[in-house]
Amino acid sequence: MTLNSNEIMEVLPHRFPFQLVDRITECVPGQMAVGRKCVTVNEQFFCGHFPQKHVMPGVLIIEALAQVGAVAILTEEENKGKIVLFGGIKNARFKRQVVPGDVLELKCELTARRGPVGFGKAVATVDGQVAAMGELTFAIS
Repeated sequence: MTLNSNEIMEVLPHRFPFQLVDRITECVPGQMAVGRKCVTVNEQFFCGHFPQKHVMPGVLIIEALAQVGAVAILTEEENKGKIVLFGGIKNARFKRQVVPGDVLELKCELTARRGPVGFGKAVATVDGQVAAMGELTFAIS
């Protein structure tokens, strides 16, 4: 399954400027999703982070990964119309700066579920190099 930005808006409640995924390139509902964020100099956060040397904030890379994980959860038939809240992150690591012109590839694989709580392993890469990774917790509401 693939989704363009308009189709992503049918799944996620996020809107500009907080929809951080441009496209879902692969999705197996309830198991995993792969997405893409095309980073441009026009992003609002570059006005302050940092005006003299643009770097995408790490917390927004993690949020983009969480949004991809949320797509994997919300495309399951039983979760359609629900909201997925970001419950936490463990072992977050940032390995490479993300700058305008980069295409951020985002992958989240769901690893476990306990009732309305899900867990996933997430990795963001640019040109095959790891930019960020972590273990995410999701709360389905």
